[in-house]
Amino acid sequence: MNRLMDRLFGTIDNVAEGGARLMAQRTGRRSVLSLIGKAAIGGALLPMLPFDRAGGGSARAQAEKADTECEYWRYCALDGFLCTCCGGSVNQCPPNAAVSQVTWVGTCQNPGDSKEYLISYNDCCGQASCGRCLCNFNLRERPGYRMGVHNDINWCMANEASNYHCTVAAVVGLGSSGG
Repeated sequence: MNRLMDRLFGTIDNVAEGGARLMAQRTGRRSVLSLIGKAAIGGALLPMLPFDRAGGGSARAQAEKADTECEYWRYCALDGFLCTCCGGSVNQCPPNAAVSQVTWVGTCQNPGDSKEYLISYNDCCGQASCGRCLCNFNLRERPGYRMGVHNDINWCMANEASNYHCTVAAVVGLGSSGG
């Protein structure tokens, strides 16, 4: 068995040495460095090529995302726990939670009809944080001094019970490019 292994490794060594010598005779150092440079540049440019971020899905498949998933189209500017995972719906707070008196807004595109919709994000207040289905999207978010388009604020501050529970995403109309 050892003899067989020695012969096998000897053959592999001879083939590798012959290939290396042949390559050394036919190519110079500069051409090898050139090939290595081209490979490095090509590898650096590869991530810049366009690709489908939708995972190969069509707009229809994207429209069918469940409202309990962060990727649901209405949640493009939502930062908080989804009320759909906390006993409420996409439009309505869970029982014993009150809708915030102030809100932030975002414009999200519905992949089902390719229209932009104005979404009102309302925190549901008065109960302890739900703690389920946390989503954090900052698409088109503005700095904190533009409060109506800033999602990192406890919007329950205007309510009597200021505990944050979850967030709903109600469609309030077509966005500016939706008509």
